[in-house]
Amino acid sequence: MIPTIYTHSRWLLACLSAALLLGCSKAPPEQEPVRAVKVLTVGASATSFDLEFSGEVRARVESNLGFRVGGKLIARQAELGQRVKSGQLLAQIDPQDYRVTAEAAAAQLIAAQSNRDVAAADLKRYQGLFEQGFISAAELERRQANDKAAQAQWRQAQAQSTVQGNQSNYTHLLADGAGVITSVDASAGQVVAAGQPVLRLALDGPRDVVFSVSEDKLASLKAGVLVDVRQWSDGKTYEAKVRDVSASADVITRTFVVKAALPKEVDPVLGSTVTVSLRASHLKGEMPRIKLPTQALRTEAGATSVWLLDAASMTVKAQTIQVTAVDGNEVVVDSGLQNGDQVVVSGVHVLTAGQKVSIFGAAK
Repeated sequence: MIPTIYTHSRWLLACLSAALLLGCSKAPPEQEPVRAVKVLTVGASATSFDLEFSGEVRARVESNLGFRVGGKLIARQAELGQRVKSGQLLAQIDPQDYRVTAEAAAAQLIAAQSNRDVAAADLKRYQGLFEQGFISAAELERRQANDKAAQAQWRQAQAQSTVQGNQSNYTHLLADGAGVITSVDASAGQVVAAGQPVLRLALDGPRDVVFSVSEDKLASLKAGVLVDVRQWSDGKTYEAKVRDVSASADVITRTFVVKAALPKEVDPVLGSTVTVSLRASHLKGEMPRIKLPTQALRTEAGATSVWLLDAASMTVKAQTIQVTAVDGNEVVVDSGLQNGDQVVVSGVHVLTAGQKVSIFGAAK
């Protein structure tokens, strides 16, 4: 009886030890799921690297108009966006002071003319007396000098009257030619100085597209280069020719202003926005680069990278890249990738280095 109990106890002890050992053992690690991803085989394309710039349509000739004299602006007949004709009245300043000054100058002219006539009559009479021997030559010379002085004073008064008359006329600001008012810089009641801009007039005639480029694109934008201009309003595209490139950079933006002439038959709305495209055939020093969709990018520790697919092991690894430009929903990659690399373009934020993946939509 005793051996039987002993044997049973040993059996229970062995079962308890096995249970404790099984409870202390570690569970096997769970394997990461194989994620389905979309990939893109990258390659440089020379036909997809046209440069685009945002530009504005402007008149070839634009003038800042101001009065040639100072005064209080009493009326402004022109408004922003108004079409005006050559010689049309645009604004007026108070002419009262200039009118009074012109009247004073006219009165001085009349007085000088009277003095001139008196001096001329005296000279004629004294010449007769000299011929008859009643006066000396010195007296005749004095009369001749008085006549010359009177003549000079008359000419001076005449010039002064003309100037004052012009000053009075300058209180009316007239349009230099037909065009459109593109800026209004003063209103009625304001005191303006001589030469201070009051209006800006865009004259009818040729139209230019004005846009700015960075220094590294100057070599591709010489006078005579053709660019494509697309209007934002209706999508129409025109061909324009570069006619002028700024010789110095803007002190704030550090960009260079470029002007391209539109065809004569094209008359877009002044100030409208356009897109200027520089054709790839005109780019100098530009090598084809790789483009990727923005959803393929990931940022880690301040660096931009993508996931590359290792087709042999069907795993992914991180690859740091250098992005130089953004073109819509795509970026231009300057370095880090080679033609033929397979880049993951979907689900990039749920992947880890070395993770196994499958290509979405691939036949199994």
